Amino acid sequence: VFGDANDYVGKGLSGGTIIVRPTVSSPLKGHKNTIIGNTILYGATTGNLYAAGQAGERFCVRNSGAQAVVEGCGSNGFEYMTGGIVAILGKVGANFGAGMTGGIAFVYDPDNEFQYRVNSDTVIYQRIETSYWREVLKVLIGQHVKHTRSNHGERLLHSWENIEKNFWQVVPKEMLDKLEHPVTSDTLLSKQA
Repeated sequence: VFGDANDYVGKGLSGGTIIVRPTVSSPLKGHKNTIIGNTILYGATTGNLYAAGQAGERFCVRNSGAQAVVEGCGSNGFEYMTGGIVAILGKVGANFGAGMTGGIAFVYDPDNEFQYRVNSDTVIYQRIETSYWREVLKVLIGQHVKHTRSNHGERLLHSWENIEKNFWQVVPKEMLDKLEHPVTSDTLLSKQA
C-alpha cells in the first residue's frame, strides 16, 4: 500500500507479506507520523508486516506468529501476544506488553522512556545481551528497509554500532526457560556448561 491504512490491517494474517509505505512524493517523515490504524495484526498466525511509519493503539494484540516492523505504536501494544517477533523503531504508548505470554519484541528507545510505558507484570525487558538476538533484530530491520525504503530504518542500520545499545528486548517471563536461543548471557553460559 502506498499511503496510509485504517484499523485492523492484517487481522488474522496467516501468510504473505503486507507492506505499507508513504507515497514517494510525500513530505512526511514516516517515523514521526502514523501510517496504519489501531488493532493491527489482531490474531495473526504467520506472515510479515512492514510499515514505514507508526501504528495506532493495540498493535499486535493476540499476535501468535507474525513478524513485523513499525516505527512506533500507541498504547496497549502487544497485549495478550502469544508468538511472533516484532521490532518497534520508535516510541510506544502506555501499558506495553500487558498479558503478553509469547513472542519477542524489540523497542528502540534512545530517550530511555520505555521503562515508564512497559507493563512488567508478565514480561521482562532488558538490553539485548546475545549476538543471536542482535542479529535477528538487524536482519528484521534490514527486511523492513528493503521492503519499505524507510529512511529511518536505513539510518539505524548505518549507525548500528552506536545505536544497538538503545534497543530493549521484551520477553514473557514464562518463556525465558523455554526459548531455543536464550536471551541472557548467564543462561547461555549455563546451557553450554
